[in-house]
Amino acid sequence: MERRPLKTLKANPNNPRVIRDEKFKKLVKSIQEFPEMLEARPVVVNPDMVVLGGNMRLKALLEAGVEEAPVYIASWDEVKQRQFIIKDNVGFGEWDWDALANEWNEEELQDWGLEIPGFEDPEEEPQEEEEKFDICDFCGKDKTERQQ
Repeated sequence: MERRPLKTLKANPNNPRVIRDEKFKKLVKSIQEFPEMLEARPVVVNPDMVVLGGNMRLKALLEAGVEEAPVYIASWDEVKQRQFIIKDNVGFGEWDWDALANEWNEEELQDWGLEIPGFEDPEEEPQEEEEKFDICDFCGKDKTERQQ
């Protein structure tokens, strides 16, 4: 791993992932509040400096005004590069919602970017849904009780 100026990295034009406005803002905030996390999760690039893993982080780093970041240069063949791009973005595990509800603060989790079923961020614009729930799927509380 080495540090590289972000201006030398190239976003992958074939990146199959996107990030929407609210999630992007949360990612930028996360980087600003906890930059040490980048050392544990470097941007993965090929020898041509095209990003294989971390395209959204690269975009957020640039937005946050960061000039350089840790980079892992992977000298893989084309097949392994394509495989990595997909496998790096596949979530294999599942959240243990009971453990999260009992051991973590739901507002912090939401602030850190975890989407909690049935939890609405009061700062976000309400979006029309096909089905409304009165009980938070995460904590089991009535939504009006939880917001007090």
